[in-house]
Parts: sequence; structure tokens; C-alpha cells
Amino acid sequence: MNRSSKLPALIVYLIIAFVVVGIVAALIQPHVYLFTRVEPSQIGVRIEGGRIVEIVPPGVYSDFGLFVRLETFSAQSYQFSVTDQELITSDNQRLGVTVSGSVFRPDFKKADRIADLWTRYKTIYTSDEALQNVANDLAAQAMKVCVGDRPFRESIGTARDELRKCIDSELSNLADSYGLDIQNVTVPNVILSPEVQALLDSITKSRLETEKAEQDKLRAVAEGLAKQAEQEANIRVEQSRIQEEARQKTLLAELSKQQLEAERKVIESQKANDLLSAQKDLEINKAQAAAAAERASAELAKEKALAALYSLNPNYYQLQLALANASAIKATDKLIYIPAGTVPQLVISQEVTPVVPVDGTPVSK
Repeated sequence: MNRSSKLPALIVYLIIAFVVVGIVAALIQPHVYLFTRVEPSQIGVRIEGGRIVEIVPPGVYSDFGLFVRLETFSAQSYQFSVTDQELITSDNQRLGVTVSGSVFRPDFKKADRIADLWTRYKTIYTSDEALQNVANDLAAQAMKVCVGDRPFRESIGTARDELRKCIDSELSNLADSYGLDIQNVTVPNVILSPEVQALLDSITKSRLETEKAEQDKLRAVAEGLAKQAEQEANIRVEQSRIQEEARQKTLLAELSKQQLEAERKVIESQKANDLLSAQKDLEINKAQAAAAAERASAELAKEKALAALYSLNPNYYQLQLALANASAIKATDKLIYIPAGTVPQLVISQEVTPVVPVDGTPVSK
């Protein structure tokens, strides 16, 4: 057999081999899996003969047996957002509500729950589209319940948080039957019809105008009170100033009075001192006069005694007179004796020596 005839036979054998391998793989595939990986964000479900034998965490798994397989689903959060514009409140008002949140499939901690619910909700666990549909339906149901149980005013404005809490609680209760966990529920938007919006705008405007009028009134009252307080403060300040001036004047008058009283006492004391000094001076003068009189009397007594002695003894008088004259003449004195009733004449010359004669006639030598 030549080389060219062997080539088609080889191709036939290869085809037959591939077919056989495919048939064998098809027959074996339902009964074995090797090194199948469960990602960190997934949960694995090991099934054998159509029965769940184990819920497994992330990892690598292999198994063989009668109809064995390993199925997985994501444990990550799935975001949803649902809007319903035809909700009716308990007082028959229409509004729209948007609800957003996160839905989580059961994780490995709820393995028993997964095993119980897998048969019924496998599609929800493995399909994001199916999960979105369920989240939409549950959110719509929760919105209808919560909005329908409350009046219009309790669904808008600051009451929106209460509405959100109600929807969150209702959603969690509804999702629990699916083994799902709802978190981070928000109500980002409440949609009002144009008519309701216009009415609310009118109400809001009226309320704002009323509040503004009230604020203006309060401001006017406050300004009036402030002015009154300012006037009262000014009056009190003026009264305090007047009272202080009066007090200062009273103090000044009292000080002046005290000063005058002190000056009067000083003057009286000075006068008393002057009077006492004058009295003392008078007494001193009297005493001095008396002493002088005594001295004079003593001196006069001696003179009187001498006078009486001279009167009674003329010779003694002459003697005392001679003694006085004698004591008055010095050794160098020159005396000229002339008769009584004559006038002495003095002639000074080199040749003439004045001589006084006995009979009183001048004689020259």
C-alpha cells in the first residue's frame, strides 16, 4: 500500500476516535466533574442524582458518581430601582414613588436555607434577570402597601423617611420568603402630578406668606421691645446720672460743711490761743510793771534816803559835793578859780601867762 492511500484511512480513524471520545465524554459528563472552581464571590451547590448533597464555600472541587454536578450562584449584592407613578394614598391622592436598594442572595451562613429553597428558587439565585423581576415585584407590592396605608401628607416632605422605613420593613418581610436579604433601601423621589404639584406650591406659598407675616409681626414686636428697652435703659442711665450728681453734690456739701466746721474749730482754737496768749502777755506785762515799780521804788528809796540825809545834814551834802568834784578832777586838769559873779578871761600868748587875781582883775606876767 502506498503512502497516498494511507492518508485517507488515517483521517477516518481520527474522526472515529473523536466521535468515540465525544460519545464517551457525553456519557461520562453527567457523572463526573474535575477541578471545578467556586469563585470567592460565589456559593457552590453539589448535586448527586438530582439531590443536593452539600452547600460549599469558595474553592476547587471534583467528584464522580451517578449524575453529579456542581452549580454556583453569585453572593454579591444586586442593585435595583423601581418606580411606580400610580400609587393611591389612603385619602385618595395620587403620587409616584421611586424605591432603590440592594438585594443579596443567601450566603454560606444560610446553607440550610439554600438547600430548602434551591428547588423552588434556583432560577432567582442563578439568573440576575429573574432576580431583577422579583425585586421589581416585591418593591411595587411594598410601595402599594405603605403608600395606601397613609394619607398624602405623610408620604411627602419630611415624612418621606417614615415612608422609606415602612417600605424597607415590608420589602424585607416579602423577600425573606425567597431567602433574599434587602438592604440600603432609599426613596430618592416622590413624583407628584402637575395638579397636585400646583396645589402644593399654592399651599406652600400661602404658608410661607403666613409665616412671613408672622415673622414680620414678631420682628416688629421685637423691634418695639428693643426700642422700649433702649428707652428704658436711657431713662435708667439718666436717672442714675442725676442720682449720682445729687449724691456727689451731697457728698461735696457734706465735705464743705466738714471743712467749714474744721476751719471754725481752727479759728476758735486760734482765737482761744490768741486770747490765752494775750492774757498771758497781759499778766506778764503786769508782772513786769509791778517788778519795774518795785525796782524803781527800791531805787527811789535809796535816793529818798540820801535826799533826806542831805536835807537833814547840809554839811554832809557839801562834803559829798566836794568829793564828787574832787573825784571828777584828774591829775592833768588845770583849774582856774575866780570869784563869784565874775567871768574868766583867757589870754593865750608866749609872753603872757594868764593870772587870775584875787580881786578878779586879770593880771598878765
